[in-house]
Amino acid sequence: MERALVERAQAGDEDAFTAIATAVGGRLLAVAYRILRDLGLAEDAVQQALVAAWRELPMLRDPDRFDAWLYRLLVNACYREARRSRRFAANVRVLPVEDLSIPDAALSVAQRDQLERGFRRLPPEQRAVFAFRHYLGLTEPEIATQLELPLGTVKSRLHYARVSMRAALEADLRPARESSRERLA
Repeated sequence: MERALVERAQAGDEDAFTAIATAVGGRLLAVAYRILRDLGLAEDAVQQALVAAWRELPMLRDPDRFDAWLYRLLVNACYREARRSRRFAANVRVLPVEDLSIPDAALSVAQRDQLERGFRRLPPEQRAVFAFRHYLGLTEPEIATQLELPLGTVKSRLHYARVSMRAALEADLRPARESSRERLA
């Protein structure tokens, strides 16, 4: 984020903060959704993070660290939302269809559903580091810096998230393999 804009917002310039919120809002929502897996909860977490940012911005010591500070506020808001709700309902949205003549290069619906179920089984702390690693593309040391966590904690959470995801995916595949074997027998 541009340092001058952050400094103006720190001084109480509402227009500067609005510009910041507009610039980062989409990214914050994308990260929050990947952590919470629910659009409504993600929107609430982003709103909480932005309100906290506005209130606490004058106390930010280093404007150059604004992005990391804002991500920490967002992750903490996501944790609060996850604890508050303790529910994970399927969130189905109708998306506009663009061009059906172009084959979908993305994962099949079944694979995406399987990944979604595995991801929902992870605790929010593991989802957060997983999203920072695989969605934002941050390295483990960068995640540790962004979230102010020890590097070992980040590595541990990523390890357990991967193990849990792998186990969930394999468990989902087991019934399909067994039913195909029964058909062959």
